[in-house]
Amino acid sequence: MKTVPGYLLAIFCALLLAACSSALRWHPDYHKVRSGETLYSIAMQYNLDQRQLASWNRLGSGTYIRAGQKLRLTPPSGYTSAQSKDGNAKRSSSSLADLPAPTWRWPTRGSVLLRFGESSKTQSGIRIVGTEGQSVTATAAGEVVYAGTGLRSYGQLLILKHNETWLSAYGFNSKLLVTEGARVQAGQAIASMGRDSGGQALLHFEIRRNGQPVDPLRYLPPH
Repeated sequence: MKTVPGYLLAIFCALLLAACSSALRWHPDYHKVRSGETLYSIAMQYNLDQRQLASWNRLGSGTYIRAGQKLRLTPPSGYTSAQSKDGNAKRSSSSLADLPAPTWRWPTRGSVLLRFGESSKTQSGIRIVGTEGQSVTATAAGEVVYAGTGLRSYGQLLILKHNETWLSAYGFNSKLLVTEGARVQAGQAIASMGRDSGGQALLHFEIRRNGQPVDPLRYLPPH
């Protein structure tokens, strides 16, 4: 029986990994709203900016959605926007208004277990190891725009809106101390640390800019 040359095997593996990576990035054209979801949680699920999602679905400046509603996740045919620099409808957030970032602070005490992009679990944030029940605090002042368990891979999740550009997210909480619509101050206790699906006590923390995850360690102060 003939053996496959090593270089051909390497090429095949590279093509397979590329195909798998593309499949992981795919998402549908529409999303059916489930009870408890908000425009922000849906945008976060698909790495979109909530302003794009609102515009594509003609929600105006509002964010009200209802269970059973069908939201498109791509620009409609012929879509143009004042936010688009070249007139083309794109998923890119590069043309969205970019407001200044707030002054960030660490959301809990503990060491970084997994850095941004270090694992499949941290493609959108970092994981900070700690003790179950310890305080999780707001990384900056803002509004609670999502509080719930609708995104399964995050456990009990909070999303804070700091301005139209910047969001922060806090996953795997054992208890949520604030509700949607609440205004919170930087350093205010908003949750208690819980455990991930593997039983590790930790906080999954994200910072998002125009809907896209960025490395929190580039913005947080030295730790």
